[in-house]
Amino acid sequence: MKKCLLGLVLLLALAATTLYLFPATQLASLRLIEQYRAGMSHERTRVGDLNIHYYQGGPAEGEVVVLIHGFAADKDNWLRFSRYLTDRYRVIALDLPGFGESDRPAGSYDVGTQAERLANILDALGLQHVHLLGNSMGGHIAALYAARYPEHVRSLALFDNAGVTAPHLSELYQRLLQGQPNPLIVHQPKDFQALLDFVFVEPPYLPESLEHYLAERAIANAAYYEQVFAQLVERYVPLEPQLAKISAPTLLLWGRQDRVLDVSSIEVMQPLLQKPSVAIMEGVGHVPMLERPEQSALLYRQFLQSVQ
Repeated sequence: MKKCLLGLVLLLALAATTLYLFPATQLASLRLIEQYRAGMSHERTRVGDLNIHYYQGGPAEGEVVVLIHGFAADKDNWLRFSRYLTDRYRVIALDLPGFGESDRPAGSYDVGTQAERLANILDALGLQHVHLLGNSMGGHIAALYAARYPEHVRSLALFDNAGVTAPHLSELYQRLLQGQPNPLIVHQPKDFQALLDFVFVEPPYLPESLEHYLAERAIANAAYYEQVFAQLVERYVPLEPQLAKISAPTLLLWGRQDRVLDVSSIEVMQPLLQKPSVAIMEGVGHVPMLERPEQSALLYRQFLQSVQ
């Protein structure tokens, strides 16, 4: 019996050491746990010449919710949030082309181009009438899609979305106008913690080995993200002329302390939308679904129930 217990202890110690020494394995393990808890599976589909990766979960016959991540992010941003939806809704969290595990096509990553790629993805998946939710850049893309294809959108939710000129400039825009480095792009290890502090009010805990690994991965993508961000700026598509074309009920949800995109953006969008709802979360930054997944999911569910 003692030998069995000793063997189990050694096995657990070896597993812990492996996770510490190999943070990629640690990240993959954490991702699998979050997928399991959310009831999501990792899927892939072919759209034209692109491989598109996504998570899917919930009842096959449920109303479809499609989740669109922001700049320099991926489908993992939605796992904890999705945990509170998949009991009722069929949830699909995409890796947009150029992000996460999806292919990086040649050409531009401006929101207009990405909105058309989104249309192709939804067509390939056979999704014609969806609840669409986007965060940040993903919200900009989702809103543009809803304006161009209103017949395909049952409802729209925008979490701290880009695409409008806010009455009060955010800290991000003020820094960029002053010629400071983009805080959303990691060029050296110390930038990663600064990014977390900038995006969150209360950054999530990360083991030191995993934080170093994520920082290294972000640094490796820095030049690519600089290029994408430049395209977003150079080929900017303002939402103000598009919002009146959105016929679906629309939730504007914002973190009050968002330093990336100012909460005053709501003042611009709300009068231009046909069917707006507003929710502002106190003590929350730019990514409510990551910082407060349960609370933001509850607000979103209340919105979905109001549009049934």
